[in-house]
Amino acid sequence: MSLAFHRAAVALRHATSVAVCAHIRPDGDALGSMLAATLLLRAAGIAAVPVLADDEPAPTTYSFLPGFALLVRPADLEQPDAVLALDTPNLERLGDAAALARNASTLVVMDHHPDAVEFGTVNVLDAVAAATGQLVWRLARALEVPPTPEVALCCFVALQTDTGRFQYSNTTPEALRDAADMVQAGADPAEASRLVYESRTHASLALEARTLDRVTLANHGHVAYSWITDEDFAETGALPEETEHLVDAVRVVRGPDVVMLFRLLGDEVRGNLRAKTGFDVGAVARHFGGGGHAAAAGFTVPGTLEALLEELLPRLPGGTPA
Repeated sequence: MSLAFHRAAVALRHATSVAVCAHIRPDGDALGSMLAATLLLRAAGIAAVPVLADDEPAPTTYSFLPGFALLVRPADLEQPDAVLALDTPNLERLGDAAALARNASTLVVMDHHPDAVEFGTVNVLDAVAAATGQLVWRLARALEVPPTPEVALCCFVALQTDTGRFQYSNTTPEALRDAADMVQAGADPAEASRLVYESRTHASLALEARTLDRVTLANHGHVAYSWITDEDFAETGALPEETEHLVDAVRVVRGPDVVMLFRLLGDEVRGNLRAKTGFDVGAVARHFGGGGHAAAAGFTVPGTLEALLEELLPRLPGGTPA
């Protein structure tokens, strides 16, 4: 891994301009990693800009992160010399930014998904890392750039959100050591937690109430799931970005091995899966064309929730495979 980080640092230092991007519908790890990497590269004297992967606005939950105002869309950016793709297991997940990656002279990929493929000219892949933010944190050492408090905060939020506030099974000793180093470098964990998890709108709480009211047990109690619809957003006033941590509200239910939250979008269903006791939901998500980790994964399929559950539930704990 040290050689991979060295190659990434050399490639980025030789670039005249770098676009830093991550997957579509960015979460805390994607945004935190993007902004931290952008600030690191700029500190190293490298022209860098963070680029969103689609036309959707960045989640305002993370608007407090340093560098958030620098975010641009691919259409607003001239072709850069290099692209740094973060938290993205394949080229397709870069969405509108994929064209920038294809046309770049150098493509550096840094990712921690177990199903990640080597689609860059330089690849730093570590499925053991709890978050891509950890990889960016180590990139600072390879670039020989001391991490500032701003970089530390971005990396901390990336790690904090991808470990579910250090509650998920990916909270390894190394993750905690990195978190401690980030705090030592200036990240404020109490402030980060308040801004990410304790600054909810009334509309988002109304949406959560509906979600909890619909929680359904299946597979003899081994599975719990709920769902939200377009009507829920219209009637509560909640924003789609406010659903990132909504599955965790279902996760607190006692008993299930797997919990799921479904977003019903017209004629398709977006599933968000979480494992509580070691079951590999990533493998299930990949069966439905999605991906993710063993403990957290997702997918989007056409059709109705009822039709999806008929095929999905037998593949989960307590189900009876056909």
